[in-house]
Amino acid sequence: MTAFAEELAARLRGDGGEAVALPVDLGTIDGPAALVEAARQAMGPLDIVVANAAATGRGAAVELDVEQFDAVQAVNTRGTWLLARAAYPDLVASGHGSLITVSSVMVATGQPGAVHYTASKAAILGMTRTLAREWGPDGIRVNAIMPGAIRTEHEAETMPDADAVAAQILPLQCLQRRGTPDDLSGAFLFLAGDDSTFVTGQVLCVDGGWVHY
Repeated sequence: MTAFAEELAARLRGDGGEAVALPVDLGTIDGPAALVEAARQAMGPLDIVVANAAATGRGAAVELDVEQFDAVQAVNTRGTWLLARAAYPDLVASGHGSLITVSSVMVATGQPGAVHYTASKAAILGMTRTLAREWGPDGIRVNAIMPGAIRTEHEAETMPDADAVAAQILPLQCLQRRGTPDDLSGAFLFLAGDDSTFVTGQVLCVDGGWVHY
């Protein structure tokens, strides 16, 4: 994962952007604050933060152990909160801070086999709405993106038969094609930029019409 991040950062720099890859374990108590400080030192004060890191896994609810459940909550739920908390001073100081969290369509579909992951992503929605209320007076916008079934690198590694996955997913969607990471970029840019300066506490579902949230 570190190698992939460094490769992506190099690609962005090659296209004329500014990017650094900063490895950190967001499942630890100190990791999120360390990441924010490292990013601040490398790039300057933060005005946009995307909390996108996630741990996942599969397993029936009665078969998961406490360690598996807690490991997912540590990254997805606690990690999102700690990252937001650490970035708060910068977001306030910017005068137009934007925090974007990432949930999952599984919150709405209630798919079996991932109660720990789904619970964490549902918690993120509650956190998003609460932070929008708390931080709105500070001029900070807090919104969530809810991706559907996106053909990510992780999916390609764990489920290499793309046609088989598509046969399961497409009947559930209004749009009859697989989602790709590029399909999410517009949503992130919208919530990060000036076109959404009066938008906060919202959930933007990007799923090809799987659910209506």
